[in-house]
Amino acid sequence: MTRPLTSAEIGAGKRRAWYVDEERRAREQRGEQGAMEFWLRTARSQIAKDIRVGRTDAWAGFALVCRLLMTALQKRAAGDRRIWDDLMRYAEQVVAQHPPHDPA
Repeated sequence: MTRPLTSAEIGAGKRRAWYVDEERRAREQRGEQGAMEFWLRTARSQIAKDIRVGRTDAWAGFALVCRLLMTALQKRAAGDRRIWDDLMRYAEQVVAQHPPHDPA
């Protein structure tokens, strides 16, 4: 027999479901651009929360991730897909193992 879920576990599950549902809705309304815009808004909100509690390295981390994306896009445009393919493969693995959630 399994134990009942705690309120924190129930809340985390609801937040995960909210992320999935909102991304689906954004994608239905505006396609991949809608999904991208949803995740940008969500990331910006999370970064603002991190900054308020003193984790200012969130700015540097986001800037570095943006630089990595730009490098991958530029290399792909120049005909070298290796960085792009590696980045996509790694991102899919990480997100599959650790879906985003709000801190409890």
